Amino acid sequence: MTKITRMQLLRGDIKGKNNPFRPPWAIPEEYFVDFCTRCDKCVDACFDELIVKGRGGFPQMDFTRGGCDFCEDCLNVCETSALKKIPINSEAALASNTLVSKNRAEVSAPESYLPPWHIKANIDLTNCLSMNATICRSCGESCDDEAIKFDLKLGGIAEPKLNIEHCTGCGSCFTVCPVHAVTLTPITLMNESVAQEVSGV
Repeated sequence: MTKITRMQLLRGDIKGKNNPFRPPWAIPEEYFVDFCTRCDKCVDACFDELIVKGRGGFPQMDFTRGGCDFCEDCLNVCETSALKKIPINSEAALASNTLVSKNRAEVSAPESYLPPWHIKANIDLTNCLSMNATICRSCGESCDDEAIKFDLKLGGIAEPKLNIEHCTGCGSCFTVCPVHAVTLTPITLMNESVAQEVSGV
Protein backbone atom coordinates (compact mmCIF):
# COMPACT_ATOMS: atom_id res chain seq x y z
CA MET A 1 0.00 0.00 0.00
CA THR A 2 1.31 3.45 -0.91
CA LYS A 3 2.14 5.72 1.99
CA ILE A 4 -0.28 8.62 2.58
CA THR A 5 1.38 11.94 3.34
CA ARG A 6 0.31 14.49 5.95
CA MET A 7 -0.48 16.92 3.13
CA GLN A 8 -2.84 14.46 1.48
CA LEU A 9 -4.68 14.03 4.76
CA LEU A 10 -4.97 17.78 5.29
CA ARG A 11 -6.23 18.31 1.74
CA GLY A 12 -8.60 15.36 1.91
CA ASP A 13 -6.80 13.94 -1.11
CA ILE A 14 -6.20 10.40 0.14
CA LYS A 15 -5.40 9.04 -3.34
CA GLY A 16 -2.93 11.84 -4.06
CA LYS A 17 -4.64 12.88 -7.29
CA ASN A 18 -4.13 16.58 -6.61
CA ASN A 19 -0.45 16.54 -5.76
CA PRO A 20 1.33 19.58 -7.25
CA PHE A 21 3.92 19.09 -9.97
CA ARG A 22 7.28 18.99 -8.22
CA PRO A 23 10.58 19.99 -9.87
CA PRO A 24 12.16 17.43 -12.19
CA TRP A 25 13.83 14.45 -10.56
CA ALA A 26 11.71 14.81 -7.41
CA ILE A 27 11.48 11.54 -5.52
CA PRO A 28 7.93 10.20 -4.89
CA GLU A 29 5.68 12.67 -3.08
CA GLU A 30 5.40 10.73 0.17
CA TYR A 31 9.20 10.97 0.55
CA PHE A 32 9.68 14.33 -1.09
CA VAL A 33 7.81 16.20 1.66
CA ASP A 34 10.02 14.52 4.27
CA PHE A 35 13.35 15.12 2.54
CA CYS A 36 12.75 18.60 1.16
CA THR A 37 13.86 21.25 3.66
CA ARG A 38 12.19 24.09 1.72
CA CYS A 39 15.57 25.81 1.39
CA ASP A 40 14.51 27.50 -1.89
CA LYS A 41 17.80 26.60 -3.60
CA CYS A 42 16.00 24.94 -6.50
CA VAL A 43 13.67 27.95 -6.76
CA ASP A 44 16.64 30.31 -6.98
CA ALA A 45 18.52 28.04 -9.40
CA CYS A 46 15.75 27.92 -12.01
CA PHE A 47 16.80 30.43 -14.67
CA ASP A 48 13.34 30.49 -16.25
CA GLU A 49 11.64 30.89 -12.85
CA LEU A 50 9.44 27.86 -13.43
CA ILE A 51 9.96 26.58 -9.89
CA VAL A 52 7.98 28.52 -7.31
CA LYS A 53 7.18 28.25 -3.63
CA GLY A 54 3.95 26.34 -3.26
CA ARG A 55 1.74 25.29 -0.40
CA GLY A 56 3.68 24.85 2.82
CA GLY A 57 6.73 26.44 1.22
CA PHE A 58 7.50 23.34 -0.85
CA PRO A 59 8.75 23.94 -4.42
CA GLN A 60 6.48 23.20 -7.32
CA MET A 61 6.34 23.84 -11.05
CA ASP A 62 4.44 26.74 -12.59
CA PHE A 63 3.97 25.74 -16.22
CA THR A 64 2.14 28.96 -17.03
CA ARG A 65 5.61 30.54 -17.15
CA GLY A 66 7.04 28.19 -19.76
CA GLY A 67 8.32 24.70 -20.38
CA CYS A 68 11.15 22.92 -18.60
CA ASP A 69 14.35 22.21 -20.57
CA PHE A 70 15.71 19.81 -17.91
CA CYS A 71 18.93 21.78 -17.49
CA GLU A 72 19.59 20.02 -14.13
CA ASP A 73 20.36 23.26 -12.28
CA CYS A 74 17.73 22.48 -9.65
CA LEU A 75 18.99 18.91 -9.32
CA ASN A 76 22.59 20.04 -8.85
CA VAL A 77 21.81 22.40 -5.94
CA CYS A 78 19.61 19.98 -3.99
CA GLU A 79 21.62 18.75 -1.01
CA THR A 80 19.02 16.49 0.58
CA SER A 81 18.24 14.21 -2.39
CA ALA A 82 14.64 15.40 -2.52
CA LEU A 83 15.61 15.82 -6.17
CA LYS A 84 17.63 12.83 -7.30
CA LYS A 85 18.26 10.81 -10.42
CA ILE A 86 16.88 7.31 -9.93
CA PRO A 87 18.66 4.42 -11.66
CA ILE A 88 16.61 2.35 -14.09
CA ASN A 89 17.36 -0.60 -11.85
CA SER A 90 15.53 1.17 -9.01
CA GLU A 91 14.76 -2.06 -7.16
CA ALA A 92 18.49 -2.63 -6.62
CA ALA A 93 18.98 0.98 -5.53
CA LEU A 94 16.08 0.74 -3.10
CA ALA A 95 17.35 -2.53 -1.65
CA SER A 96 20.54 -0.73 -0.66
CA ASN A 97 18.60 2.28 0.68
CA THR A 98 20.13 4.62 -1.90
CA LEU A 99 16.94 6.06 -3.44
CA VAL A 100 16.63 8.60 -0.65
CA SER A 101 20.26 8.56 0.41
CA LYS A 102 21.62 11.92 1.55
CA ASN A 103 25.02 11.11 0.06
CA ARG A 104 25.04 10.98 -3.74
CA ALA A 105 28.51 9.43 -3.72
CA GLU A 106 27.03 6.24 -2.27
CA VAL A 107 25.39 5.43 -5.59
CA SER A 108 27.63 4.13 -8.33
CA ALA A 109 26.82 5.80 -11.64
CA PRO A 110 24.46 3.56 -13.63
CA GLU A 111 24.19 3.61 -17.39
CA SER A 112 20.70 5.09 -17.43
CA TYR A 113 18.10 6.69 -15.21
CA LEU A 114 14.36 7.01 -15.03
CA PRO A 115 12.93 10.14 -16.73
CA PRO A 116 13.03 13.44 -14.78
CA TRP A 117 9.33 12.94 -14.12
CA HIS A 118 6.35 11.03 -15.44
CA ILE A 119 4.17 13.84 -16.72
CA LYS A 120 2.39 13.60 -20.04
CA ALA A 121 0.46 16.11 -22.10
CA ASN A 122 -3.13 15.61 -23.15
CA ILE A 123 -5.04 17.51 -25.86
CA ASP A 124 -8.77 18.15 -25.56
CA LEU A 125 -9.83 17.99 -29.20
CA THR A 126 -13.25 19.48 -28.52
CA ASN A 127 -11.65 22.77 -27.45
CA CYS A 128 -8.67 22.73 -29.81
CA LEU A 129 -8.71 25.70 -32.18
CA SER A 130 -7.28 23.64 -35.02
CA MET A 131 -10.15 21.17 -34.73
CA ASN A 132 -12.55 24.09 -34.99
CA ALA A 133 -11.24 25.29 -38.36
CA THR A 134 -8.95 27.95 -36.88
CA ILE A 135 -5.33 27.95 -37.96
CA CYS A 136 -3.24 27.14 -34.88
CA ARG A 137 -0.12 25.02 -34.54
CA SER A 138 1.15 26.50 -31.28
CA CYS A 139 1.53 23.21 -29.44
CA GLY A 140 3.33 21.47 -32.30
CA GLU A 141 5.64 24.40 -32.98
CA SER A 142 6.68 24.57 -29.33
CA CYS A 143 7.45 20.85 -29.02
CA ASP A 144 11.19 20.31 -29.48
CA ASP A 145 10.67 16.54 -29.18
CA GLU A 146 8.24 16.50 -32.12
CA ALA A 147 5.69 14.63 -30.04
CA ILE A 148 2.83 16.60 -31.62
CA LYS A 149 2.09 16.40 -35.32
CA PHE A 150 -0.98 17.43 -37.32
CA ASP A 151 -3.10 15.28 -39.63
CA LEU A 152 -4.91 17.20 -42.34
CA LYS A 153 -8.63 16.42 -42.61
CA LEU A 154 -11.37 17.49 -45.00
CA GLY A 155 -12.74 20.99 -44.50
CA GLY A 156 -9.46 22.59 -43.50
CA ILE A 157 -9.23 20.70 -40.22
CA ALA A 158 -5.81 19.74 -38.90
CA GLU A 159 -6.04 17.25 -36.06
CA PRO A 160 -3.19 17.29 -33.53
CA LYS A 161 -1.75 13.84 -32.88
CA LEU A 162 0.18 13.37 -29.64
CA ASN A 163 2.84 10.68 -29.45
CA ILE A 164 2.87 9.81 -25.76
CA GLU A 165 6.12 7.88 -26.08
CA HIS A 166 7.94 10.97 -27.34
CA CYS A 167 6.29 13.35 -24.86
CA THR A 168 8.62 14.38 -22.03
CA GLY A 169 5.98 16.37 -20.15
CA CYS A 170 8.11 19.50 -20.41
CA GLY A 171 5.01 21.73 -20.42
CA SER A 172 5.89 23.86 -23.44
CA CYS A 173 2.69 22.95 -25.28
CA PHE A 174 0.62 23.70 -22.17
CA THR A 175 2.12 27.16 -21.89
CA VAL A 176 1.41 28.28 -25.43
CA CYS A 177 -2.10 26.90 -25.97
CA PRO A 178 -4.36 29.98 -26.27
CA VAL A 179 -7.54 28.12 -25.27
CA HIS A 180 -6.08 25.81 -22.60
CA ALA A 181 -6.92 22.70 -24.62
CA VAL A 182 -3.66 21.14 -23.45
CA THR A 183 -3.42 19.71 -19.96
CA LEU A 184 -0.63 17.95 -18.10
CA THR A 185 -1.25 14.69 -16.32
CA PRO A 186 0.99 13.05 -13.72
CA ILE A 187 1.67 9.35 -14.06
CA THR A 188 2.69 7.32 -11.03
CA LEU A 189 6.47 7.04 -11.02
CA MET A 190 6.76 3.74 -9.19
CA ASN A 191 4.89 0.51 -9.60
CA GLU A 192 3.42 -1.26 -6.58
CA SER A 193 6.42 -3.51 -6.00
CA VAL A 194 8.83 -0.57 -5.99
CA ALA A 195 6.52 1.40 -3.71
CA GLN A 196 6.62 -1.45 -1.22
CA GLU A 197 10.42 -1.39 -1.31
CA VAL A 198 10.49 2.36 -0.65
CA SER A 199 8.04 2.11 2.23
CA GLY A 200 10.56 -0.03 4.05
CA VAL A 201 13.40 2.49 3.72
